[in-house]
Amino acid sequence: AVAAGVAGAVTVTLLNEGGRRVLPHAPRMEVIGERALSGTLRAAGAEPPRGRDLYRATLAADLLSNALYYGVVALGQPGGHWGRGAALGLAAGVGAVVLPEPLGLGRQPGARSPRTPLLTAAWYLAGGLAAAAVVGALTRDP
Repeated sequence: AVAAGVAGAVTVTLLNEGGRRVLPHAPRMEVIGERALSGTLRAAGAEPPRGRDLYRATLAADLLSNALYYGVVALGQPGGHWGRGAALGLAAGVGAVVLPEPLGLGRQPGARSPRTPLLTAAWYLAGGLAAAAVVGALTRDP
């Protein structure tokens, strides 16, 4: 479960970090994460970090939370990891597209419909499938 979770988290993070550097309307989930982390820390009475420190803290929190989330792919009936990976990835992707505004986190900077939401969902789906691939490799169950 740990290896699958890490694979999913790293996949999403690499896609987000790489994509935002080369695509003009790439998802900017790190910005949403920074807003969420800052708001959470303020609500807890703590002063959030700023600038590069905020970015690093958000990246660490994203990797940890995504690793825990994608680790669930390894749980359940043998042979169901591909379905779980796809379902969890799509659920995370749809949530990442739909939930930021209702949660008060605003819109992604530079978002452009339909490209940005589709890329967001695709990247989280890729994370779920990467987690499933690791489960399959470790259990020898393609």
